Amino acid sequence: MLNRILILSLSILFVHCEKKPDEKNESTLKDKDGNVSEYAVNFTRLSTVYKKKMADDIEYFYNKKFNSKDFSGGFLVAKNGEILYENYSGYAYKENRDSIKKDTPIHLASVSKVITAVTVLKLVDQDKIELDELVSEYLPEFPHKQTTVRMLLNHRSGLRNYAYFSDNKKVWNKNKNLTNQDVLTLLATKNIGLESSPGTRFGYCNTNYALLALIIEKVTEKSYPKVLQEMIFDPLGMKNTFVFDDLKNKDSVCQSYKNNYLRLAFEFLDQVYGDKNIYSTPRDLLKFDLALYSEDFLSKKMKSEMFKGYSYERKGTKNYGLGIRMLEFETGQHYYFHNGWWHGNTSSYVTLQKDSVTIIAISNKFSKKPYQTKRLAPIFGDYPFEFNESEGE
Repeated sequence: MLNRILILSLSILFVHCEKKPDEKNESTLKDKDGNVSEYAVNFTRLSTVYKKKMADDIEYFYNKKFNSKDFSGGFLVAKNGEILYENYSGYAYKENRDSIKKDTPIHLASVSKVITAVTVLKLVDQDKIELDELVSEYLPEFPHKQTTVRMLLNHRSGLRNYAYFSDNKKVWNKNKNLTNQDVLTLLATKNIGLESSPGTRFGYCNTNYALLALIIEKVTEKSYPKVLQEMIFDPLGMKNTFVFDDLKNKDSVCQSYKNNYLRLAFEFLDQVYGDKNIYSTPRDLLKFDLALYSEDFLSKKMKSEMFKGYSYERKGTKNYGLGIRMLEFETGQHYYFHNGWWHGNTSSYVTLQKDSVTIIAISNKFSKKPYQTKRLAPIFGDYPFEFNESEGE
């Protein structure tokens, strides 16, 4: 009898500790075919009372800081993979009266860098890229022989921004669309120079991520859009996410507007990807964020490299990891995020790893409202922000 009780107890214990995701759980990751993703992770289910309270608090915040009558885009807050609150408003293509819905892909601007960085780190896990290898080993044309892959990821390369040097008519004819390969060729053939010596200081620069996209293509022998589709989007079921890489199709994507809904034209820089040009939805970005909790998706080693600061030449809380911004408070708490701004598109992706919270805001009509997402962090944990209520957006 004692043996039967012991066996039953052990059986119950094993069932309780079973890590196989519950297919009925709304937060369980599904792949492109609707099957539970190999990267799915179980989280503790939230109580109904907790979800109701947090939803009310977040809705109050959204109505106060965003205002659906003025905001054009998507907004989502989730904990443990469960959506607490989301809202979609405005127009993807106002001239066509095409409204933004939960499945409308919007330009992520520089939040695209997070996805590019994770793709690189996954390729490091696969031994196809080495973080401290010279960029010139992957891209022989690259002229600066001290620059490493890690320096591109953490913005310590000292490179100049392609958006600025290509604006010089002696460097580039703006009647032609610039590509990632063109960026590399210009660095190799024009006297572009450096902002600073490689590895000496932080300098946020889009060129870094345009080159990382080329490295991804070189080591995989596939296009950047195809690699992301195969390694990130399909396995995570990100069905409304894609890389925009052809200006001939500019009328088929979500448009970009000034704050008065004056549509902004696409330009010669809009075909470069890696630093930008991923279109996605808050729900798809949530799937991406949930995968970061799986060591099968990204190894513990690579995750630790990603979520640590590399730039300490200046005092302060601001720092940058590998494709992620962070605030390192004196309390020891870390706040991880990335913002974006390209034309009229602004975005904010917040991943509160310690509290398993995801906060996402994406807008296609120029607004600094997405950057207000940091104000929600203190309701989930000990994030010692000091807010001034009269502070502008």
